[in-house]
Amino acid sequence: MTVLIIGAGLVGSQVARILTDAGERPLVMDQRLQREVLAKIVDLGKIDLIEGDVLRPLTLSAALARGNITAIVHTAAYPLLTLGAQKNPYAAIELNIMGLANVMETARIHGIGRVVASSSSVLNRYQSGGGDGGDLSREEAVPRPNTFYASTKQAVESIGLNYTKSFGIEFAALRYCPVAGPWSGPGGGGPSGIFRAMVENAVNGREAVVPGTAMEWVYSKDAAMATVQALRVASLGSGVFNITMGRIFEPAELAAELARAIPGVQTRIEAQPPGSTWSGGDWKPADISRARKILGYEPQYPMPRLLDDYVAWYRAQVLGS
Repeated sequence: MTVLIIGAGLVGSQVARILTDAGERPLVMDQRLQREVLAKIVDLGKIDLIEGDVLRPLTLSAALARGNITAIVHTAAYPLLTLGAQKNPYAAIELNIMGLANVMETARIHGIGRVVASSSSVLNRYQSGGGDGGDLSREEAVPRPNTFYASTKQAVESIGLNYTKSFGIEFAALRYCPVAGPWSGPGGGGPSGIFRAMVENAVNGREAVVPGTAMEWVYSKDAAMATVQALRVASLGSGVFNITMGRIFEPAELAAELARAIPGVQTRIEAQPPGSTWSGGDWKPADISRARKILGYEPQYPMPRLLDDYVAWYRAQVLGS
């Protein structure tokens, strides 16, 4: 099996690492390859790299022509995710929705058997509607996403699942919650960037700002392992899976865990700005039982191990200590 990974960022880089550790040689495509950053995660001598734009179908076809591609992992998304989409909705809609449509259509034309794509846990939270007693003959029965980013991810899931229904392409949409993990270049969502700044400031002896809202996190290595499991499982069954740590962390808990990992760190809990798309409100942990049952997914990085691993990587790969 040769896998095309689209998007060489926080999760895509870890997918490449897992595949190379298993003796496979994936093809990694990104519009702007950050080779030096990627090299801190995976041995570049064990992967093939290609620059390409998911909005250009011929680029996708050219990538598939490079080798015997049997499956695609699609992680490319508009920068800053929810925050980016709220600022630039048209660009986010174009990249997130048409990017997935191009991937699925290219897979159909080239006979690719399985596509695993990034969705988001925003669909578990940012919804309105769902009234009218669930009566589908009435206008408000169907829940609707109330952010641009969530709207694009709902479209991603629906389009992918319809390609399964109509053309038999196996499709999995993985609803990652905010991802934390090793990365030293640009990219990732707003929460990922805040978590990264928190860890880096703590390691460097600066005040670490802890997000002042209850959050559910997943380590990039766990998100990537679930992605690989979705590639390898014999039958996907349901096509949508929650991929999270499986629990909520209150701000004080996260601050305490950071203090355990980095003794002497100075922390400050900071509330998110009013109107922030991911602050406040109820945050119910996602149910990961379906991913456990079908994919065999089990988070390997609870928060203490996550922080220990992340800090060790940062000190070794970024600080060189």
